[in-house]
Amino acid sequence: MDTGLLPDALGRRVACGTDYGTVRYVGSVSPTAGIWLGVEWDDPQRGKHDGSYEGTQYFKCRHPKGGSFIRPNKANFGVDFLTAVKDRYGLHDNQDVQCGTGNTVVFGTKTVEFVGMDSVAEQQRQVQLNKLVNISVRECAVSHAGQEDEISRTCANMRHINLSKNLISSWETVVAIASQVQNLETLNVSENKMKFPSTSTFTSSAFSNLKILALNQTEITWTEVLLSAQGWPVLEELYLSSNNITVLERPDNVLQTLKLLDLSDNQLLDGNQLHLIAQLPRLEQLILRNTGISSIHFPDAGFGCKTKMFPSLKRLAINDNKISQWSSINELDKLPSLRALQCNNNPFVDTEKNPETLKQLIIAKISQLEVLNNCEILPAERRGAELDYRKIFGKDWLEAGGHWNPEKNKPSEEFLAAHPRYPALCLKYGVPEEGELKGQQPLTLKNQLLTLTIKCPEKPEQKPVEKKLPESMTIQKVKGLLYRLFKIPGSDLKLSYKSSKLEGKEVELDNDLKPLQFYSIESGDCVLVRW
Repeated sequence: MDTGLLPDALGRRVACGTDYGTVRYVGSVSPTAGIWLGVEWDDPQRGKHDGSYEGTQYFKCRHPKGGSFIRPNKANFGVDFLTAVKDRYGLHDNQDVQCGTGNTVVFGTKTVEFVGMDSVAEQQRQVQLNKLVNISVRECAVSHAGQEDEISRTCANMRHINLSKNLISSWETVVAIASQVQNLETLNVSENKMKFPSTSTFTSSAFSNLKILALNQTEITWTEVLLSAQGWPVLEELYLSSNNITVLERPDNVLQTLKLLDLSDNQLLDGNQLHLIAQLPRLEQLILRNTGISSIHFPDAGFGCKTKMFPSLKRLAINDNKISQWSSINELDKLPSLRALQCNNNPFVDTEKNPETLKQLIIAKISQLEVLNNCEILPAERRGAELDYRKIFGKDWLEAGGHWNPEKNKPSEEFLAAHPRYPALCLKYGVPEEGELKGQQPLTLKNQLLTLTIKCPEKPEQKPVEKKLPESMTIQKVKGLLYRLFKIPGSDLKLSYKSSKLEGKEVELDNDLKPLQFYSIESGDCVLVRW
């Protein structure tokens, strides 16, 4: 290690083999001779103590066993950005060609002499570096920018840079690199434990074109995010996972262009923290995986109304959290633009043992949802889920003050709080009829028999047939049954059905793997067969 680095070593990031750490002390350690570095390791398993030795505290660590002393020559303080690029892409002086003595190049067994070879090789390297648009120097021990303007002279066309898991110890170093890249659009500096500016006086135009920024595992706080964001005027995607962010603040006049925000693996104080970022006007995707939230609430909107919060939010991830009440799922229907939801691994999921029922309940509760846990919701699936929901909770609706007569229909506040979409489903499909609710069976019953009329509308000579079929029977098996009836191969059959509740609409039975109950077919409905 260059001993000239020692005066400014304090706070620097270092590597020792595959271990990374931060220098917390530079000096002597009695009774030994010479200079030592006191290092707080990222992985406490690498350490031996808390920064003290034989009763003297030389530095402090977060973990009681997170520190140790090493000699300076054992520490790697890193290299400049361009050195790392040349190492990664094989563009160093001695890597372009196999050099002989003087201005000669060896091609196989033949030696050829060139005049001005050094300048030609340098020009070739410059051309190759200038062609690079996407650059990754992940885990290349980058610690500083290098000589002023050297990057802009040699890598003028870079747009996307991966600087993750290096030895960058301050945001100023990132600025020094980025300020030399005129059209920088994507920057990943994750897994660099850095110091960030603590006042708004630190501004730069280095990120004037930056669209995507990843700051995962950098120990940045939300306050520091907002201060630095003054220099991100067109940023669209911001990744901040695993930063111990617990509280949020309202982003006034910053992050207004943001479309995606990832806060996963930060233990937020509570779900109300989300209200502080709810006015980001263009935010379309919010990732809150494993953030410790236990509830979601939009207090500005009542039952069946839309909130003014998160006006553009289309995709929300709340999986791996502590949400235990269905009321939080009800609240999501208030989001005016929500189309996709991930919500696996929450306690409320365990309240329903049947995964298909669970899925139907979520679909019925969130009216505009198109994708649930990465699976597309088909129109027939939504219709079936909503009809079943309307039927299953019909008895509760009646007992809570619901009525077929609109003038007497006054369900209680408690019922509306538990089922805020129920009035809308009654408007969409009509109130449940008394006959539907008598002898009501649970949704999970698999073998309920359906009495169905089977007709061939294009073959009048074929008389209608009445059949009793289990609602768990798949469309494929229904086609097998019809093959035995009509002697027509199942692959040639096209099935649909009509119901008195759908007022003349014909619903295609277009998925051979789905059961009849998936399409919400009921006894008395008519299955239409064509070939």
